[in-house]
Amino acid sequence: MAVPVIDFSKLNGDERARTLAQIVNACQEWGFFQLVNHGIPVELLERVKKVSSKFYKLEREENFNKSKGMELLDKSGESLENSDWEDVVTLLDDNEWPSKTPGFQETMKEYRFELKKLAEKVMQVMDENLGLSKGYINKAFNDGDGDGDNAFFGTKVSHYPPSPHPEKVKGLRAHTDTGGVILLFQDDKVGGLQVLKNGQWIDVSPLPNAIVINTGDQIEVLSNGRYKSAWHRVLSSVDGNRRSIASFYNPSLKATIAPAPQLVEKTNQLGETYPKFVFGDYMLVYVQQKFLPKEPRFQAVMAM
Repeated sequence: MAVPVIDFSKLNGDERARTLAQIVNACQEWGFFQLVNHGIPVELLERVKKVSSKFYKLEREENFNKSKGMELLDKSGESLENSDWEDVVTLLDDNEWPSKTPGFQETMKEYRFELKKLAEKVMQVMDENLGLSKGYINKAFNDGDGDGDNAFFGTKVSHYPPSPHPEKVKGLRAHTDTGGVILLFQDDKVGGLQVLKNGQWIDVSPLPNAIVINTGDQIEVLSNGRYKSAWHRVLSSVDGNRRSIASFYNPSLKATIAPAPQLVEKTNQLGETYPKFVFGDYMLVYVQQKFLPKEPRFQAVMAM
């Protein structure tokens, strides 16, 4: 059993129907898949790898080695149940970016531009597969504005350094993602990402220059449960510094999220499986319950 690998370029040829069906299956059965031939230049991806590694060495490694998590793991014999063995920096359009690493800002700006375009293409494929009008998901994320640019797009540059006691701390604890479509550029060599499938943790094996796609809670709601958000985690390791660059295409905080009406009608349901809510309200619940079961989050936001 392995996470599906899908050739995105085949959407443009004779195998379009087959490729669409593969994406349907991946969204319905896994909530995770790996895209190859996705259109992002390999030369750009190679630059992203280089500047990210240099950035960690130059601007982050020393502080991580002095961090409270490192201190606790060294001094305590106990497991760190409420901590993650992760160094992370978030890049947004309007926040302050690291500035000491040559080429980092320019490369990551270019990378984010390409990833956002890919996210929009993936959402259009989901629209088509769900029988929704083109741009439906993107419009919902932009608070009903089909031509808007209000949706959130953030990039998390993470590193999972070698852990002296990987049995005592996760790289990242098991969770589902709060938002919409997540695009991950993971390490070529160092594994650790796993997705929960039928009660079993399955490795998302490194595949050079692939982009890993997973669906978040808001896609689950919009699709009325057809595309479930998947539980996933990152294991820590005694060797290797795992690079992980995740980009999140999420609704704006003001966006109203609800199951697409036609998907509710198709199932002949009397009521919607999922609540209607403002995404900002869902985020208030999520930050408190990220590592807990997701169903109570939907119930909590319903009561707000």
